[in-house]
Amino acid sequence: QVQFVESGGGLVQPGGSLRLSCAVSGSIFSNYGMAWYRQAPGKQRDVVAAISSGSRTNVAESVKGRFTISRDNVKNMVYLQMNSLKPEDTAVYYCNNAWGTATWGQGTQVTVSS
Repeated sequence: QVQFVESGGGLVQPGGSLRLSCAVSGSIFSNYGMAWYRQAPGKQRDVVAAISSGSRTNVAESVKGRFTISRDNVKNMVYLQMNSLKPEDTAVYYCNNAWGTATWGQGTQVTVSS
């Protein structure tokens, strides 16, 4: 069974940066598209950025130019580099496959506040 362990969240001031990491185990990682999702309090979970097995990327319009997704198929890791953070980026961030169909991990909290 595939498992995800997210890390790297924290409290950051507006305009700051964070790099999230997701360790993936229990699957043939390199075969699958992966994505980062986020869920703010009282809102549904939405996809933020996705990366194909061939490392083609796509990001949500709300984070375009600020967030970058990447992957390391040797280490079975997925990353989300977040720059120019805004208060509206505050959420719990999760990784999952590109369809969001695997069991969700604990996520990592990102809080953007002065």
